[in-house]
Amino acid sequence: MVFSSLLFLYGFLPACMLLYALMPGMRGKNAVLTVLSLFFYAWGEPVWVVLLLFSATLDYTCGRVIGKARRVGSARMARIALIVSVVLNLSLLGVFKYLDFFLENFGLLFRYSPALPGIALPIGISFYTFQTLSYTLDVYRDKVGVQRSYLDFLLFVSLFPQLIAGPILRYSELEKQLHDRPFTWEGCAAGVTRFCCGLGKKVLLANTAGAVASGLLDGPLHTLPAADAWLGILLYTAQIYFDFSGYSDMAVGLGRMFGFQYGENFRYPYFASSVTGFWRRWHISLGSFFRDYVYIPLGGNRRRVVLSLFVTWFLTGLWHGASWNFVLWGLYYFLWLAFERFVLKRAPEKAAKIIPAVYTFPAVVLGWVLFYFTDMGRLGAFMTSLFGAHGFSGTETLSLWVGRLPLLLLCALAASPLPKALVSFVQKRPPLLQPALSLCYNTLTLLLCTAALAGQSYNPFLYFRF
Repeated sequence: MVFSSLLFLYGFLPACMLLYALMPGMRGKNAVLTVLSLFFYAWGEPVWVVLLLFSATLDYTCGRVIGKARRVGSARMARIALIVSVVLNLSLLGVFKYLDFFLENFGLLFRYSPALPGIALPIGISFYTFQTLSYTLDVYRDKVGVQRSYLDFLLFVSLFPQLIAGPILRYSELEKQLHDRPFTWEGCAAGVTRFCCGLGKKVLLANTAGAVASGLLDGPLHTLPAADAWLGILLYTAQIYFDFSGYSDMAVGLGRMFGFQYGENFRYPYFASSVTGFWRRWHISLGSFFRDYVYIPLGGNRRRVVLSLFVTWFLTGLWHGASWNFVLWGLYYFLWLAFERFVLKRAPEKAAKIIPAVYTFPAVVLGWVLFYFTDMGRLGAFMTSLFGAHGFSGTETLSLWVGRLPLLLLCALAASPLPKALVSFVQKRPPLLQPALSLCYNTLTLLLCTAALAGQSYNPFLYFRF
């Protein structure tokens, strides 16, 4: 079940809100949310709920053991619990996400063809594994308290607004909210508006851009002219942003509807003035996870900076998928970040500000080429097309660009700070006008999205596969 489906919008979500509102007491509300979250996850693949429950139980137990070890003064017991959590969590991720990849490449290295198990990838495993693992690490570091209620911990792990595709929540962000969060109709209304904003991004922008992009990027590449190739990758650049930031907006909005406050996961990344700035604005929860649990422990900015950057970005790329193109994508950003840190900083101050502003967006767009093509042959073929190996334009290039230019301009405006400025403008209007404008916006967005969902079959969530 996905947020941008008629079943979720007109079936699951209204039932969930009704049951939540009718259930008295915070423990009862938490129980309702937990059961419905597990049902939501099981809708697509019931068998993998067992894996989710195992991960939750594992890290809940390890957290309790670490807490007990701290009370009795046993550092050894705490270390063993931490090692068990890290090894089992990463082993599960390795088996379900990377086993086929490792076996295939091991076979290529030693020139034999191994039998690949072909294990299906459980939806959201990368997200909830990092989420539960961060809890154990933070308990070990004494940054958060031990959660004694298994129900509350299971709710933290399985909370359906962010279970499948993030944002990656830290236990420290929700620790108090699990048992004490205010529910107000004003907050719920704000959550509905934020949800509709994300729904519009996903259905009206991401799906529209993605349908055209896939037609260009998935077709024959040996005759693709450069202008068509650039149009395709620009539309994919729009699709992946509105797809993922739209999901994050919906997750934040749903959280607010139930009284939770989540941090922001995107801050206008395409308007960053450097590649470093881009990664401070894109998928913020993932970047902060790798910063706090990989980059800084390896030495961070204090020592072994190059090694820390390399390992962090190698793992960031690999986290996104068991394919060499994701590894290349991660190392591609390692090179850019190393360039900005060690080379560009030696340039004159004015040049160090102007130069990154010129190359950042083109660098990000080229990065999405590495991200899109999992087949190395097609990746190479598209790169040659992108830089004119098959000419600049074709017979349909002009009509393609003229027909899609309004969509590109609309996407550029929607990805800018302008929508937030409009919201701030509305919030300064008379109090009675604000809810009326919000109601009109939400109703119109919902109607347009409903019509689009009823009439289209193209509705993927790109980050579900990670």
